Formats: sequence, C-alpha cells, structure tokens
Amino acid sequence: MTVENNKVITINYTLTNDQGEIIDESNDGSFCYIHGADNIIPGLEKELHGKAKGDKLKLVIQPEDAYGEYNAAITQVVERAMFGDEEVEVGMQFHAEADEGGMVMITISEINGDQITIDGNHPLAGVTLHYDVDVHDIRDATEEELSHGHVHVHGHSCSH
Repeated sequence: MTVENNKVITINYTLTNDQGEIIDESNDGSFCYIHGADNIIPGLEKELHGKAKGDKLKLVIQPEDAYGEYNAAITQVVERAMFGDEEVEVGMQFHAEADEGGMVMITISEINGDQITIDGNHPLAGVTLHYDVDVHDIRDATEEELSHGHVHVHGHSCSH
C-alpha cells in the first residue's frame, strides 16, 4: 500500500529550522492524517505522495509550500487599552475576527510601552522547514473519517 488520497497516513517526524533547532517532533506513531484532505502543509503532502510504509525521507520544504512567506502587511501596532486589564506578553496568542469574517490567530510580537505589535502571520511563516520523516503506517480511511475530513483516533494509536 502506498501513500495516496483517502488513506490514513501515520508518520514519525522531526521538524527543524535552518539552524537545526527542533521545532516539533512526533516519534511515537501518533501523528496521522488523511492524505489529500489538506490536513498537512502542501509541500510535505506532495513529498509523501506515492511513498510506502517504512520509507524514510529527509525533506526541505520552502515557505511557499509550507506556511507562506512572512507578510509584514498583516502586522499592526495597537494601543494596550485594546486588551483591557489583561496582562500581555510577547508570544501570547489569541483569536481575533478577520476582516472577511472568520477567526485568525494573532501573536503579540513586540511591546513598546503602550504600543503593542500584533502579528497575523503563522509563527512558521517565512521559515524553511527540514523534515526527517518515517512513514510508519498506511491504512484506508473509514467512511466516517472521510466525511468528517480528519482521522478519528481511538486511544493513542492511529491504527484501527
């Protein structure tokens, strides 16, 4: 069985940046997704397509195939008063309503007195991602998983 659309793929991975710093990892067979359902970044999904259980890959995913380029236009300086009495710190994240409706994640990127810089970029926007990936398991997605668009995990394993 190979990695293809409508299959549940379980991978082990280590994700690092250009400096080799670990950003994230899953090495216990617990990260799974439905291939072709836009559950993971496009570059990783493209590189995994057609691979088989047991395949090990070293991948470099450019920002445009991951979380996009950093966009300075979606940063904004606001007054501390917008946060009411809430204490704010650099790195705090919160949901805000987008101009087109819906919700977006905002991160506080800088505090300069009463001037708070908020950033609508994903924290990994503009970052080249380095993956060490092991295709751990492949199975058919259930009808329920396909209709919901995500894997249903029972216990700690992605397998049924």
